[in-house]
Amino acid sequence: MKDKIFGVLQRVGRSFMLPIAILPVAGLLLGVGGSFTNETMLKAYGLWEIMGPGTVFNAIFEVMKQAGDIVFANLPILFAMGVAIGMAKREKEVAVLAAAVAFFVMHASISAMITIHGGTENMLSGSTASVCGITSLQMGVFGGMIVGLGTAALHNRFHKIQLPQVLSFFGGSRFVPIVSALVFTVVGIAMFYIWPVVQQGIYMVGNVVQASGYAGTWVYGLMERLLIPFGLHHVFYMPFWQTAVGGTLEVGGVLVEGAQNIFFAQLADPTVEKFAVSATRFMSGKFPLMIFGLPGAALAMYKTAKKDKQQVAGGLLLSAALTSMLTGITEPIEFTFLFVAPILYGTHCILAGAAYMLMHIFEVGVGMTFSGGLIDMFLFGVLQGNAKTNWIWIVIVGIGYFVVYYFLFKFLIEKMDLKTPGRDDSEEVKLYRRDDVNNKKNGGNIASKKDEVSAMITRGLGGKANISDVDCCATRLRCTVFDAKLVKEATLKATGASGVVYKGNGVQIIYGPHVTVIKSNLEEYLESAPETEEIVEDESVQEEVKKETSAEDLKVVETIIISSPITGVAADLEQAPDEVFAGKMLGDGGTVLPTDGVVVAPEDGEIGFIFDTKHAVGFITDSGISLLIHMGIDTVKLNGEGFEVLAESGQKVKKGTPILKLNLDYIKKNAPSLVSPVICTELPDNQKVRLLTNGNVKKGEALLAVDIYA
Repeated sequence: MKDKIFGVLQRVGRSFMLPIAILPVAGLLLGVGGSFTNETMLKAYGLWEIMGPGTVFNAIFEVMKQAGDIVFANLPILFAMGVAIGMAKREKEVAVLAAAVAFFVMHASISAMITIHGGTENMLSGSTASVCGITSLQMGVFGGMIVGLGTAALHNRFHKIQLPQVLSFFGGSRFVPIVSALVFTVVGIAMFYIWPVVQQGIYMVGNVVQASGYAGTWVYGLMERLLIPFGLHHVFYMPFWQTAVGGTLEVGGVLVEGAQNIFFAQLADPTVEKFAVSATRFMSGKFPLMIFGLPGAALAMYKTAKKDKQQVAGGLLLSAALTSMLTGITEPIEFTFLFVAPILYGTHCILAGAAYMLMHIFEVGVGMTFSGGLIDMFLFGVLQGNAKTNWIWIVIVGIGYFVVYYFLFKFLIEKMDLKTPGRDDSEEVKLYRRDDVNNKKNGGNIASKKDEVSAMITRGLGGKANISDVDCCATRLRCTVFDAKLVKEATLKATGASGVVYKGNGVQIIYGPHVTVIKSNLEEYLESAPETEEIVEDESVQEEVKKETSAEDLKVVETIIISSPITGVAADLEQAPDEVFAGKMLGDGGTVLPTDGVVVAPEDGEIGFIFDTKHAVGFITDSGISLLIHMGIDTVKLNGEGFEVLAESGQKVKKGTPILKLNLDYIKKNAPSLVSPVICTELPDNQKVRLLTNGNVKKGEALLAVDIYA
């Protein structure tokens, strides 16, 4: 269950990256345009005559400001479309269309409900907003996330649906926008009643965070760094940046939610004399870390490297340090020491929290678009003036951080003999240059090198057939595989990766800022790569594939129906919340989520066995089908509690004979899931299982069909 949650959160986190990716450009336009249309700044620097109102330059910068501001003003719909693209597995263009339709429909439904109930004057102050010209609830990017996640789920479920012949035109991908519009009409009505309650809860959380003072800021900085290795930091900080969790503030007569939204609203408002530190406390702490602290750590690792390896390590560390300083992308350098010296990363996280706290104490009002590098510091700190931002404290604290990081990291590395780059007797440092070797093998052909790297990544992920989807964030290649056991970490690292993180079926390969190129090359390679690229060492596997393929071409001569032993909700076995069952490692079949506590014999037959823990039954039908009826997930750990045996092993029974009685409340409370697999085990090669009922089913009603081929 934890692995599945991790996989879902990974996909959610990476789906945020598409709308986030536009923010640096929008921020650049808004930052430059807002700075050079600010009358106070123009007068302070003597630029009034050439850049003041009425000049050509003023017109250009005003256009830039408006172009940047429109992006931040419409982030909710951008998140709706971006999250839908990120979460959709196939035909992503359909998902984004459905998300746009659903977004407008939801807010139009909310608007209608507001009108029906007397208009905005009868709503709580600050609870409404204009969303793309529609009077609706102030949902911010949460509204966009809800739409994006919802439409993606509908898309993944229905984009291949087949409707009756008379309605076939509306089947497949055409059905997705239709069902999304219908569903989100209902969601919009529901949100009219639900969201005000949620809104109050969010405000309460935001108030707690705001009231926690410097200690809360330290915890925020600590957690933001701690989640980096798991790729879940986007999930953590986005609510602070884009929702009321990060505070609310009236800017220019409009109530603005979220730290980043507040900062950019103030940036666009020429009347603002000082940026709100209550908002920038969730951003400004990155600057001392990324511009000063981590380069100090890089220098320490270079100085402690062995003399014969300093040149190789130095090239690696210099590139990573410059990336951190200029762009604020830190993972290349963080992952250089994360896996080989976790104590250094723990120290780094503690210092990160302190950096956020210090920026809060010194009232530094510098915001950012994406990350805290020199570019953002110049645009949103230096250009805005020290009186408005207190940016000088970034430099003062940053110099201290450079010194602290250098001497502390150097001490720990030497004292504990930590194997940072250039200190290991192995050739690990050279792994970062493996692609150079491949390039030489290919006679310097760049295209061949790209193909070789992509081929290595494919092999490292278990082959093309094992790859479910490919995506990336700012620094990580994020993939989902069908079988995590096939992943080869060493092969992936040999492609130049700084590290590999995988849990469940989610795999994250850290490459750095150039990961988008690697992703594009990999996707291009996978389009033409052979399905059987991986050499299959076990010939029996090949034989099995041949048998399965040929079976599909044979004719069905008999079909055996297996009834449900339980009353509940039937579903495909692949949806089981357990990888063993979902992967059909024990056999094929279906699942039933019980709503009734009596388990009966599905057909006439014999009870082969009942586990001592009473949670599972082996059953053989008179037609010769061996079944495993497994009640719940991980229920073996209950040691029989919650189960009552009503029959015995070896007993001949008729269809409908009670076998077990379940205490559903107890099992639900003490087991991961009530979902109960019904599996056909030991099927010959000429037999295939089909799910007959997907939805409500009563015990004794048809659940599975076993087709026999000849």
